[in-house]
Amino acid sequence: MAASLPRTRAFFLAAACALAAWTLPTPTRAAAPFAKEAAPGYYRIMVGDFEVTALSDGTVALPVHDLLTRTSPAQVKKTLARSHLESPLETSVNGYLVNTGDKLVLIDAGAAGLFGPTLGRLAANLKAAGYQPEQVDEVYITHMHPDHVGGLVADGKPAFPNAVVRADQHDADFWLSQANMDKAPADAKGFFQGAMASLNPYVAAGRFKPFNGDTDLLPGLKARATPGHTAGHTVYFIESKGQKMAFWGDLMHVAAVQFENPSITIQFDTDSKAAAAQRRKAYTEAAAQGYLVGGAHLSFPGIGRLRAQGNGYVWIPVNYAPGR
Repeated sequence: MAASLPRTRAFFLAAACALAAWTLPTPTRAAAPFAKEAAPGYYRIMVGDFEVTALSDGTVALPVHDLLTRTSPAQVKKTLARSHLESPLETSVNGYLVNTGDKLVLIDAGAAGLFGPTLGRLAANLKAAGYQPEQVDEVYITHMHPDHVGGLVADGKPAFPNAVVRADQHDADFWLSQANMDKAPADAKGFFQGAMASLNPYVAAGRFKPFNGDTDLLPGLKARATPGHTAGHTVYFIESKGQKMAFWGDLMHVAAVQFENPSITIQFDTDSKAAAAQRRKAYTEAAAQGYLVGGAHLSFPGIGRLRAQGNGYVWIPVNYAPGR
């Protein structure tokens, strides 16, 4: 017993020293800096034999409580709050790349530098997704607002040098008209200037080929006229092996508000009454048929389905799966 006491005292002495060393001040170490930014770049899904790649152009904060119409700012804020959101609302800008196996088609080109510094990432994300701008065969524009056409050019030259650009003739007639720009209010002239700067290089090269209304563009890919947001606003559809997907463009903007109440419109609409009617028609069809939808301003990747609920609709985002 006596022989064990020195060992016991030694044990407690060692423990005390260790504890003291642990509690003594140590040199301050800098914490890892905040990374701050999440960067979803692309998301891939198959629709039959067609490969669809959602491409993020970035996000932009929009004061949607002031922009949405047929409602009030207070009601918009209240509706957003139910989804734990607020205005200004961080809003995605998405484009979609469709590989049919024969053609590589880009639907909307993002904003480039036309809509502020937080956008303009579509080209980089296209490359990250494994493609090059030179491989794009055709670019389909849902309408000629700057966040959909700005990415058509880079340094004043076609960003997709081998592509044909297609859009509805009604949008071309309106947005590419100098006379219309001259008559437009000062705060709207930039929309015309952006469209002209983005499309005119393709016009000059003979590679802008507008269509008129509902048009079959490629096997399994068609355009449907949905005027309202703009005179030539277009929804594109793909269909392969019995599977279908619609690309809505700006058929709607704020999911938390406009799925619940499709009658709510936005100041950017050329004809708000027609835009609301097109939206409700599209919602009804998508919910009834159960096909996939890609939305330019739905949270990235902006792909999902609709379910009718009461007088409104519920958005069901696509279930995440790694690309295969």
